[in-house]
Amino acid sequence: MVASRVVGVVMGVACVVAGVVLAVVMLVLFSNNKKETEEGGIMSGRQKQLLADMASRRMVVVMTCVVVLLVLVGVPVGVQSAIFSDKGTEGTNTNEAEAIDFLGRYDREAGQMCNKFMEASWNYNTNVTDFNKRVMLQQQMIWSDFHRTKWNEATNFAWKNFTTPTVRRMFSFLTVLGKAALPRDKLKELTGLLQEMKTTYSVAKICRYDARLRRLPSGDYDYDAEFEADDDNQIGCIPTLPLEPHLTQMMANSRDPDELRYLWRAWREAAGKPIRQKYLRFVELSNEAARLNGFSDAGEYWRSDYEIDGFREEVEELWQKLSPLYQQLHAYVRAKLVEKYGEEVVPRRGPIPAHLLGNMWAQTWTNVLDITIPYPGRTSVDVTNALRIQGYSPLAMFRLAEEFFTSLGLEPMPQTFWQRSMIQKPTDREVVCHASAWDFCNGRDYRIKQCTEVTMEHLVTTHHEMGHIQYDLLYRNQPFIFRDGANPGFHEAVGDVLALSASTPRHLQSVGLLGNVDDSYETDINFLFAMALDKIAFLPFGYLMDQWRWEVFSGDTTSSNLNNRWWELRLGVQGVSPPVPRTEEDFDPGAKFHVPANVPYVRYFVSFVVQFQFHAELCKAAGHEGPLHRCDIYRSVKAGRLLRNVLSLGKSRPWTEALSVLTSGRTNKLDVEPILEYFGPLRTWLESQNRGELIGWRENEAIVLQVTRSNASLITGAVLAVIALVLLVALVIIAFRRCRRGGNKNFNTASQGS
Repeated sequence: MVASRVVGVVMGVACVVAGVVLAVVMLVLFSNNKKETEEGGIMSGRQKQLLADMASRRMVVVMTCVVVLLVLVGVPVGVQSAIFSDKGTEGTNTNEAEAIDFLGRYDREAGQMCNKFMEASWNYNTNVTDFNKRVMLQQQMIWSDFHRTKWNEATNFAWKNFTTPTVRRMFSFLTVLGKAALPRDKLKELTGLLQEMKTTYSVAKICRYDARLRRLPSGDYDYDAEFEADDDNQIGCIPTLPLEPHLTQMMANSRDPDELRYLWRAWREAAGKPIRQKYLRFVELSNEAARLNGFSDAGEYWRSDYEIDGFREEVEELWQKLSPLYQQLHAYVRAKLVEKYGEEVVPRRGPIPAHLLGNMWAQTWTNVLDITIPYPGRTSVDVTNALRIQGYSPLAMFRLAEEFFTSLGLEPMPQTFWQRSMIQKPTDREVVCHASAWDFCNGRDYRIKQCTEVTMEHLVTTHHEMGHIQYDLLYRNQPFIFRDGANPGFHEAVGDVLALSASTPRHLQSVGLLGNVDDSYETDINFLFAMALDKIAFLPFGYLMDQWRWEVFSGDTTSSNLNNRWWELRLGVQGVSPPVPRTEEDFDPGAKFHVPANVPYVRYFVSFVVQFQFHAELCKAAGHEGPLHRCDIYRSVKAGRLLRNVLSLGKSRPWTEALSVLTSGRTNKLDVEPILEYFGPLRTWLESQNRGELIGWRENEAIVLQVTRSNASLITGAVLAVIALVLLVALVIIAFRRCRRGGNKNFNTASQGS
């Protein structure tokens, strides 16, 4: 891998620089020593010669040490760089025909092994019991052992010099072992920690908010007392409210700041805080696994999925181009929230309190459309009421989404999909409700797990998850190794691309969910604003989640500032603040599913960019004329054919080539221009509405400022400060004594000379 090569070079250069600096320092010291000795008195020629010989011998010793240092440090670095100079390791077997035969056997066996693991994982996620957890972990260890065995076989081949590019690409994936590189005991510990964190999140519940009880003298709710009785005569509450659907609905519908603040805080107490120590250990093990694969840390390992150098910098550049649009949206929504709640709840020029945006994580803001909509009374694309009035069930919503895909000439869902998917939350058992699409690795069995509610938001989610299945279906004829998205963001984008069309007023009218739709300016702005509350509001959250995790993996963010750094990013990048004080004893990132489940998140940021690139190209294929935001590719077989051509590649080609196929060779890079074009009319409108408003936010004007340090952190800081002070005093004393000694020596020399 190029990144590993760069690391090797940098470390080698560092060794050389360190050696040179050491040599220079020693030369200066020896030179001063020689000078002082010569100035110490009158020496004979023989004495001077002896002194020169001693200095020469010392210099030889110094240079020898430097050479040894470079050999001991530089050689292993060079070896590491050579082994991992490209993705994966290789051996000495040059027989390409034998390698191809190995790949064929791997393909058959991997599908069978993967299927067994997926079945066990499905059973646990749709029925959270200790028994199912044990079976899943056992199967995961078997799956990991299989990977290790095949890795050992694959790394016998000198595959980097094979003539067939596809074969080389297969080996480049097979010869990176992933977490299975860990010793068996540590692998078992890592998988156990992952499941424990996911279980904590999935079964977390909180108590119901009761504004009449447990009030503090200040009038605020007593957050620390909701789980315990205050005295023998009061019965403590029993937590009964899970995230789905209860807390999600409450965060979406409540307009009581006290209740929202309570829900926000209580969920983090139940889901995030308990996994803090487990997560820190999980990071250690994940980093160890990454290093065994030749990466500097788990963050670099994650980024390697994108197969380009400078991916982190590219994402940063994309965000900088999108940030001005987000800031305009932020300023407008903040002003509307000030109108609703007043400046004592929402600061006019500060960050927005995170509990007021209709979502547990403030990642999307669609649920505050009712209090922020630009033109009330005009057409709105929230068809939740229409879905309910017309008697839509979760099954009917899935059928509606499927019909969109088939109208493009794409694949219908297999019969097993309808028989085995979980599209509603069961009432008789605990399940992991987070929506997800499942490929059971046999080319026949595909399922979705989703606790579907009859809402517009869940209709979009249904398209999104079915998009994953559509991608799985279209690359199912690829070898097992290539049955994946061109990059993780591509997989996330597919369903959303179709939702861009399925959400347009004209399309919703065509399927009977909206009445008469006019093409007025006000309708356009309402539609674009509603889309922006989903798409644009999400961008900073999608960007910063993995910025935080990459820093944790690299060690730039440590256990002493885990939560503090999270809120620095939330404040600085997203402009939202916690509604209650936070400390390092809290673990707010852990209250978001993707952290305890260890699902990389930057894929969603990438998908939100690339889906608009897809949308623009599919609209061209469909022959659309007019503004991009009005395009609906429904029933366009030409658009479906283009989408099939791109998706059927799977991971057989780098994503840059897949993007080149999509754009007919015009570009192979991520590009924000389509998303900016799509929201162009809204941006102009926002700029006109925001005259007189601060664009951006003043962090120091947050109603509740960012994290306060815990006592442990304060004590640690105090101890470090004392140690630093002691060292400083010691250095001053040493310097003073050296000066005195030097002064006495000069005085004695002067006396002897006279």
